[in-house]
Amino acid sequence: MASAGEEDLVASKTDGFKVGEKKTVEEYAKLDQNDESLNRWKASLGISNSPPLPVDPKDTRRCVIHSLALEVPGRSDMTIDLSVPGALESLKSKPFSIKEGAKFRMKASFKVQHDVLSGLKYLQVVKRKGIRVSKDEEMLGSYAPNTQEKPIYEKKFAEDEAPSGMMARGHYEAVSKFVDDDDHTHLKFEWSFDIAKDWK
Repeated sequence: MASAGEEDLVASKTDGFKVGEKKTVEEYAKLDQNDESLNRWKASLGISNSPPLPVDPKDTRRCVIHSLALEVPGRSDMTIDLSVPGALESLKSKPFSIKEGAKFRMKASFKVQHDVLSGLKYLQVVKRKGIRVSKDEEMLGSYAPNTQEKPIYEKKFAEDEAPSGMMARGHYEAVSKFVDDDDHTHLKFEWSFDIAKDWK
């Protein structure tokens, strides 16, 4: 059974959808090489003739999230480098501020290794004083392992707007995770933010 609040972080399912048969990158590359539309689809996944990036065989992760950033028009990005030790732990204890009513978007930089990553999604639940105020799900897509030609992926999320007004100001806590079509969690973390009258 899921732990308290865990049911909030379950990705939505499409009735009748079944995850396709798993194939290696090499199998995809050789698949129907004369089919123009299939070749375009493979290119959209990042399957190319570019040499693969070297991968530590001891690192079994298929998706490595390098950084998360908050992008606000006219301001420098607020970026969290997740390769820094303790970065995830500090996300909850050191909230960042967002100006009420500000338009913003999140973006993630990540690397895929070993195998094709199918249906990567970002899930987020935000609570205020223990009460859920929002639940979001963002489909990020499917990706081939990174290559020397494409060493990192960056995905920008849909634009959002911070709530505004005296009642909206205050402290919020969130839980987020990156999950794929196989329900494999690649990263899960808690973080917090404050909605303030102005930028700090």
